[in-house]
Formats: sequence, C-alpha cells, structure tokens
Amino acid sequence: MTGELVTQRLCLRPWRREDLAALAHINADPRVMKHFPGTLSEAESLAAIERFQAHDAQHGFAPMAVTLRDSGTVIGSIGLQYPAFVAAFTPCIEAVWRMDADYWGQGLASEAARAVLADGFERLALDEIVAFTTPANQSSWRLMERVGMQRDPGADFAHPRLPPEHPLSQHWLYRLRR
Repeated sequence: MTGELVTQRLCLRPWRREDLAALAHINADPRVMKHFPGTLSEAESLAAIERFQAHDAQHGFAPMAVTLRDSGTVIGSIGLQYPAFVAAFTPCIEAVWRMDADYWGQGLASEAARAVLADGFERLALDEIVAFTTPANQSSWRLMERVGMQRDPGADFAHPRLPPEHPLSQHWLYRLRR
C-alpha cells in the first residue's frame, strides 16, 4: 500500500471517500479538463477514487490526493498507475496528474511529480516511468520536461479510447528512466 509522501509544501496520500467533494470539484472544472473528452460527474469522481484504492491495494501504488501541508486542503491528484488500455508501449507505469486550477503556476505540480517519480524509482525500483498527453496540452508536457522526462517521438500514438478523428486522439509519449 502507498504511504504518504511529504514535500516542502505538500503531503501526498491515498485517496479517501471523504475527499470526493474536492476531486469532484477538480474534475468538474472545464479549465482542468480542457484536454480530456469532458468533465466528470460526482459519480464518476467517486468511481475514480474507488479505482485508485483498488489499484493501490493490488499494486502498492496509485494516484494520490495532493494536499497542502499547512491546511490539509486537497488540491489535486498525482501518482503512478498501469494504463487501462493496450498500446505499443504497454505494459508500463504511467505518471498522471490533475491539479485544481486555483493552484496552477505555483510549482506545486512539479514538486508533487518529483516526489512521485522518486518514490517510483526508489521504493518501487522501477526502471522506467512514462507519461503522455495531447500536443495541445502544453502545461502537461512542459511539466514532463521540467521533471526530466524526454519525449519519444517514435512512440507517439493515437489514444485507443478515442476515435482516430477526435481532436484529442493524438498523444505524445514521454519517458524517464532510472
């Protein structure tokens, strides 16, 4: 099971059912979900928490709640997971993140991502962690680059859960090796 990760300003911990309102708020924000097929309902956010908990129980890691150390306020989700689809680069471990738009631009996502990546390489002894996003999601791929990930243009792909003609279908793949 995933424990807590503590950074200078943040505490990353497993998701709890009582975090639903915070995650539902983040997932319902069109700014946050701009590069996803759509916003998520409260029921879909609850299902996500349940998936995170099951993934953690099965694998010992999962996306975690990102909280401010000084207040405990949930401001995002970040962690590692197995992608739920098959592609040329799977199986793999993927780094994922989603932050409340009110906390963008403060370096919090980078701080949390560095902690998660370090945990993946140290505690989990992973050899590689990947991340992917649409080319239009500059905030996400710039975060990947800030934390040392490098794009693998030969592995870019059409997301198998979207129709090929969908504007979000094309994805860039980034890798980070231990």
